[in-house]
Amino acid sequence: MSLNPSSTEELIVETHGNVAVISLNRPDRLNAISRPMLNELSRKMVEADKDPDVRCVVLTGKGRGFCSGLDLVDADGGGIGSPEERSQRRPSLFDLRDAPLTVMWRMDTPVICALNGAAAGYGMDITLLCDMRIAAGSAKMAAVTAKRNVVPESGGTWLLPRLIGWGKAAELYFRARTIGAEECLELGLVNAVVPDDQLMETAMTWAQEVADNAPLAVQTTKRMMRMGIEESYETAVDHLMVHLAGMFRSEDFKEGVSAFLERRKPNFTGH
Repeated sequence: MSLNPSSTEELIVETHGNVAVISLNRPDRLNAISRPMLNELSRKMVEADKDPDVRCVVLTGKGRGFCSGLDLVDADGGGIGSPEERSQRRPSLFDLRDAPLTVMWRMDTPVICALNGAAAGYGMDITLLCDMRIAAGSAKMAAVTAKRNVVPESGGTWLLPRLIGWGKAAELYFRARTIGAEECLELGLVNAVVPDDQLMETAMTWAQEVADNAPLAVQTTKRMMRMGIEESYETAVDHLMVHLAGMFRSEDFKEGVSAFLERRKPNFTGH
């Protein structure tokens, strides 16, 4: 496994078999994202996506909040967007090549968000970019950027209308609404709501189910879904057939067929 399961003060990385768990770790600030945390999150997501042994990522937060957004004013009076920050070279937040949310959008490895508390601003954008979202009963999403005279700078205005439709997205953003877990479920913003003490257990169960499947099939399906958003139907089908031809020649295809005929669980290797 090439993913280094090392941790920093602000980001904890653990591996459980073929599942990587990445935890935001600034609970005293509701996991507001600092500059070092921003950069490290990008690096770890890239590492996880490149690691053939990582078949699913679970992203969560420590403490009672998932992520309150970018840390605009840190404990020392600085923070992202401070006069000191603005005086420096163009910050990586706006360098789309390396920003965590761009990295997450390009990932073929599935990402599950274990939403353990409030997600606001940048934190809400992170949740929207995850492929699946499981919310604790106490979780909530706060589309409150209009109350701060800022915008969802990391793709929220592109993602949210595609997830729940224009009208509902407009309602959340324009009214600057905060919605609880059950309303998130009704809108389709989360896949499931579970009791707080069952959140990580449920997320890990889902992640393991993903990891048990053929990684090439899962990752290619995700890539085709991502590309299909902006492709015609005919183009998407053509791309799918090209990938399918390669899969038919893979060892995992042979294993999948054998396992089906022998009525056993397949043992996929990614080859």
